[in-house]
Amino acid sequence: MHAPSSVTSLVDVLTSLRERVMGTSESVLSTADGLLVAADADSVQPEAIAALAAATLGIGARMAQQAEAGVLRDVVIRCGGGQIVVLAVGDRALLSVLGDEGLDIAALQREAPAIVKELSALLAGDVSA
Repeated sequence: MHAPSSVTSLVDVLTSLRERVMGTSESVLSTADGLLVAADADSVQPEAIAALAAATLGIGARMAQQAEAGVLRDVVIRCGGGQIVVLAVGDRALLSVLGDEGLDIAALQREAPAIVKELSALLAGDVSA
């Protein structure tokens, strides 16, 4: 279980996405098996997004493997009313970024390494051995 202060820190990183990447509306951090860790979400059900992100990244990884395209970096879903990007955060967590039609995918790709590093560091602090 995550301590309240670390969940707050995780949510702070997720909230900063709105400022760092134009078009970001919501974000959800989950475990690789689809359990909710933290969310900056107003209109979606974070638990459902967490579960679906695990399935989405799993299918994307399998597709990349079958196509011999290398290691999967992210999955981008473009819809009539917006976009969703699912990123791996290490091998134990996933970040789902939801945005409007103007989501700046290039900016997200530029910011992703720093965001993933921040989230990974916070998550590593939660591991109790």
